[in-house]
Amino acid sequence: MLEAAGLTPTAPRRTPPPPAWLVIALACAGQFLVVLDVSVVNVALPSMRTDLGLSGPGLQWVVNAYAIAFAGFMLLGGRAGDLYGRKRMFLVGLGLFTLASLGGGLAQEGWQLLLARAVQGLGAAVLAPSSLTLLTAAVPEGAARARAIATWTAVGAGGGAAGGLVGGILVQGLSWRWVLLINVPVGAVVLAASARRLTESRAGDRRRLDLPGALLVTAGLATLAYGISQTEAEGWTAAAALVPLLGGLVLITAFLAVEARTAAPLMPLALLRVRSVASANAAMLISGSAMFCMWFFMTLYAQNVLGYSPLDAGLALVPSSLAVVLGSKVAPRLMRAAGARSVAVLGTLVAAAGFGWQSAMRADGVYLTAIMFPGILMMLGAGLAGTPLAALATSGAAPGDAGLVSGLVNTSRTMGGSLGLAVMSTLAAARTAGRTTPVGLTEGYALVFRTGTAVLLAGALLMLAWLPRAARRAT
Repeated sequence: MLEAAGLTPTAPRRTPPPPAWLVIALACAGQFLVVLDVSVVNVALPSMRTDLGLSGPGLQWVVNAYAIAFAGFMLLGGRAGDLYGRKRMFLVGLGLFTLASLGGGLAQEGWQLLLARAVQGLGAAVLAPSSLTLLTAAVPEGAARARAIATWTAVGAGGGAAGGLVGGILVQGLSWRWVLLINVPVGAVVLAASARRLTESRAGDRRRLDLPGALLVTAGLATLAYGISQTEAEGWTAAAALVPLLGGLVLITAFLAVEARTAAPLMPLALLRVRSVASANAAMLISGSAMFCMWFFMTLYAQNVLGYSPLDAGLALVPSSLAVVLGSKVAPRLMRAAGARSVAVLGTLVAAAGFGWQSAMRADGVYLTAIMFPGILMMLGAGLAGTPLAALATSGAAPGDAGLVSGLVNTSRTMGGSLGLAVMSTLAAARTAGRTTPVGLTEGYALVFRTGTAVLLAGALLMLAWLPRAARRAT
């Protein structure tokens, strides 16, 4: 009929793939939002506490609810992208993250804010792995992909660095609610552009999702963190603390049992027999338990003791935020000269020096010696140590497992930070003993940094003893 009518049938039009720069921009925008939300709430914590009546343990859960959900479901998010499509999971994760940001910004009760932060973390766990795989699928292997990944990494570090400043501006200029509500218009724009311009990709991997594993590890870590936080008010021997602590250990044990038996585990235990993978993840877990707390307690010290406004507190942490970016950039050059293990140990010792300096804080401290210089040392060390640890872990895996091991490193760091924050908050509260004077608060915060110094020194010894001089690939 078409021929009789003088018309020629045409093949269906295929949508051309988007330019690589656009994919990189959208992937980086998603990653920026994810990392920004780890740090942006810190300067808003005192305002959240006043407005919603949050307790001390409740305040730490504003950070931990996001971090635990993010870490616990990140590997599952990567598997979902392989199975159901990276674009689809990027959109699902970004949509969930944006809606949860709206809910958190409108929260009227403390539990509503904590629930929103947990859902934000779940959305981020689905979004983050897909942002990187979309980028690598769009850029051919070689120098161009290396530059694209470097851009993605730098944007992530920039998100963490910008969090304090952005949060301070929003809290002081508008209200604490805008540290969450700002994600809504940005997320909507990125969501619309991604739905229209990104193309779908899959890995061809039809393994099923290990949902039981993800639920067990996330529930186990959350229960452990809750049990640790209960020790502040109840003591370590009280049933209110012992029951969740034991329950968390049971759930973690069940997670390991499931991973040993399932055909497609979330965390293949065989990978942990590779020395570089096991040692790098252990090192990241230990160092993360100390370094993750830095932003939390430095912000509280600046506002609750030194009397800084939210904006001033954000500005005060800009030099240390830039230091972590500098450390990440310098680390590869040092690794070529001295090796990954040496640079990881050096970075950890530099961070430990900063923590030791910070532990000498006083209630009448001055900016340069009470915040700026020790903060620069802490975060310069974090940047120097993080890059070689990630390099050791991924170089020790077979090529097909490199992405999974990268996820393990991020998961170890975030989970270590979540549990570390619970422990450090309990130590600070015990030392403060209910005092809200500048001197009382300072004593609690100083104990946190002394403990962090000891943890980092132990981590440096572990790295010297266990990290390999040169990683071998698993076969």
